[in-house]
Amino acid sequence: MAMKLSFHPQKKNEPPELIVTKPAKATVKLSNLNMFKQLEKTPPVSEVELTRRKRVEGILQELDSLVGLDSVKKLIMEIQAFVEIQKRRAKENLITEPLVLHMIFRGNPGTGKTTVARIVGRLFKEMGILQKGHVIEVERADLVGEYIGHTALKTREQLKRALGGILFIDEAYSLARGGEKDFGKEAIDTMVKTMEDNKDNLILILAGYKQEMNWFLETNPGLRSRFPIHIDFPDYNIRELLAIAEQMLTKRQYKLSEDGKNELERLLTEKLAKSHEHSGNARLVRNFIEKALRQQAVRLVGESSLSREELIFIIASDIKLAAESL
Repeated sequence: MAMKLSFHPQKKNEPPELIVTKPAKATVKLSNLNMFKQLEKTPPVSEVELTRRKRVEGILQELDSLVGLDSVKKLIMEIQAFVEIQKRRAKENLITEPLVLHMIFRGNPGTGKTTVARIVGRLFKEMGILQKGHVIEVERADLVGEYIGHTALKTREQLKRALGGILFIDEAYSLARGGEKDFGKEAIDTMVKTMEDNKDNLILILAGYKQEMNWFLETNPGLRSRFPIHIDFPDYNIRELLAIAEQMLTKRQYKLSEDGKNELERLLTEKLAKSHEHSGNARLVRNFIEKALRQQAVRLVGESSLSREELIFIIASDIKLAAESL
């Protein structure tokens, strides 16, 4: 806080004026989770509402705990905030925007698409958008039949299973690969009709590689308007992959020794440099960890006496041997 005296020559018979200047408040950048807490500041109207908000916050904390995916988290938080505000506007009899929440997930395997879909399902259930919030994961073979009429039947069966939740279609672009005469087109047409008939209790998420999904939308321009939410899942960098590895180990009560961490970083860097653009990402890390745990077990099983630390730590030799079988 700053103070100064101001003297006016025209008012020489009056005492100087005291001016107090308050510094501008520093702006605080809110995390995604804090944005939710700011949104939820109004007191809950009932115990049921309070419980609901706590469950929503718990799900958002789970989302926030995922390694990386900052842009994905931000967009999911925006969707959650938008839905909450539309509900509040409806209570005040204000005009609300229609909630069209079908999504396109674009990214390489192992970048968290399925994990985020499951979190979104539970989140939307707690928010009252979906009755069940479960996720049915399918691919082309689960939707496309072998003869005329078979595809529509198979697709409707999967859509029926997904009612009240999310139908997650992996490698969705494969539905359009056969051209106009392919039964995949029939699956798409059946999905579109069911989406319209159950728009208040079904969400579809189409997932796949970025370039292929862009091509898929070009082959069927009508899908773009029906799937207004597009989320890109970036590949993880080395720092994020190491954080994922340590997170996986912590959940299992294991740890990387210092030399084990260095060896894992070296091998991951080497693997990613040699791999193609559709590299495994988090799946590669999971494979490393699962094989390293088995290598540690082989190394220790013959010992008659083991300390707690020996049972916990994964060392460089465990990582090296795990890499040989990848």
